[in-house]
Amino acid sequence: MPTLLYRAAIRDLRGSEILPLNHLRERHPDIYEREAAKYSYRPQTMDNAVHPLECRWSDVVFLSPVHPAPIFGALREAGRVGPTTLAYWTIDADLLDPARTCILLKRHDPLFRPQPATDYLPYSAATVATLSTPSAKALDRLRNLNATEPLLPWADIPHILYRGPIAVSLFRDADGRAVSP
Repeated sequence: MPTLLYRAAIRDLRGSEILPLNHLRERHPDIYEREAAKYSYRPQTMDNAVHPLECRWSDVVFLSPVHPAPIFGALREAGRVGPTTLAYWTIDADLLDPARTCILLKRHDPLFRPQPATDYLPYSAATVATLSTPSAKALDRLRNLNATEPLLPWADIPHILYRGPIAVSLFRDADGRAVSP
């Protein structure tokens, strides 16, 4: 059975690739504006270094080794999201080039400070498999969010960072069907 990585399904997908923010800015400025708005209260984050890949936060596509169900279940317990489910896509972890991919052991920091180079791990599907269960600390934080705290579901969840675009054809929807542009 393959090790899967997850990402939120993209609405208004254009083209045949999932693009990092910096690529979106050039190719689809309207989508860039929508996606960059997520960083409006922490714009410096977009320029954080991704040490192993020698690039910036806005140069990578983000994936998660954790299925979204437990994350959004915890947010429902906190009353922060309703009963709807997150539409998501999957990709086989073996399909990513390890030279273009790294793992960031994410640590929630309300001040949004950059994480040190020591928080990054080399990428392998075997390592990803060991990170597929969210920590009790991460789920506890989500269950206890109050109404004024920012909704950052993946703040304590390891991130898989891929430098550059990823072909949409490599992804599957939640039912296992190929995603098409």
